[in-house]
Amino acid sequence: MAPMSSIPEIDADELALRLAGGAFLLDVREPAEYSEAHVPGAVLVPLGELAGRVDEMPDDAAELMVICRSGARSLRAAEFLATTGRGAVNVAGGTLGWIESGREVVAGPERG
Repeated sequence: MAPMSSIPEIDADELALRLAGGAFLLDVREPAEYSEAHVPGAVLVPLGELAGRVDEMPDDAAELMVICRSGARSLRAAEFLATTGRGAVNVAGGTLGWIESGREVVAGPERG
């Protein structure tokens, strides 16, 4: 059996609280998925581009909230971010969990 990840996980309720407090939310899905629906304020950096764009992550954030569709890609992204010395938190349940919680989502491409 594989060892459990040491990456902390939160649910949609906790994410909502942290976003209200100004947390940074990284969405690691593909652009088409992001355009369908995303958490308001989420910044898109697809998982496949993260290693090359890690310098775009804010240095002043104590922790980076990381979200994907259901929680698997975001866990991999959070584990990678941890290797760069950044605090990262996986959003368990991902965007689907956020939608199922009844919270607002935004459709359309990322605004630059």
